[in-house]
Amino acid sequence: MSKYPSPCIDVCKFRRGGHCIGCSMTEAQKSMYKTLSKASHQEAFIKMLIAQQDVMGKFSAWEPAYLRKCKKKKAKAPLGLGKQIKGAA
Repeated sequence: MSKYPSPCIDVCKFRRGGHCIGCSMTEAQKSMYKTLSKASHQEAFIKMLIAQQDVMGKFSAWEPAYLRKCKKKKAKAPLGLGKQIKGAA
């Protein structure tokens, strides 16, 4: 199983109650993701992050940006992301 790139999309402005306005991660979550070595753990983290974004709202720009990052790094997009976007990962 391949590993997934970080869900960070290089916005890194922690304004929404300590959550990044680009990806919704907190600084602690960003640090935690870096410690995950198994692809299954990374995928579970990204699934949790998507649920967090759904609850918080206003993260519609994250998915296309993350898919571009996956494609650039030649990594498989997790959880079936991007099925509706032609040419994505």
